[in-house]
Amino acid sequence: MTPDPAATEALRARAWAIAATVVDPEIPVLSISDLGVLREVRVTAAGVEVAITPTYSGCPAMNMITLEIETALAKAGIAPVFVTTVLSPAWTTDWMTQEGRDKLRAYGIAPPAKGGGRRALFGEDTVACPQCGSTQTSEIAAFGSTSCKSLWRCNACREPFDYFKCH
Repeated sequence: MTPDPAATEALRARAWAIAATVVDPEIPVLSISDLGVLREVRVTAAGVEVAITPTYSGCPAMNMITLEIETALAKAGIAPVFVTTVLSPAWTTDWMTQEGRDKLRAYGIAPPAKGGGRRALFGEDTVACPQCGSTQTSEIAAFGSTSCKSLWRCNACREPFDYFKCH
């Protein structure tokens, strides 16, 4: 029996919407959709396949994200679910949504420069403070609370903040 294309697409869209609600365990204000980690959802004869791309190789959050996707879809009655990790092309901050960048700023983390992509910018000249908006900032340490962030200080309001580095 040939699967109904409309039913298959409805299931795919529903599974995507559910998977998109999974949050990043390191930055809980961001969903994996906001980050651009959620790459694809397919419905196959074997079940639902969800493809994710880590923000960097060896990211420790990926195991938790996989488990959360499987759990969210199972709770919605979608099974079996297969989560695959896709390493190529490599994730880039260009995949982050504008909403995700806005959420980072509101959370107190300076978002990556739009269009920074794979330049892997180190020694940024200008990073705006997420607290007061000043660009009179300076890097304190190349690594912040996680490997994908660096620690900065605002010279205007004197507040320290994380900057989500471009990849």
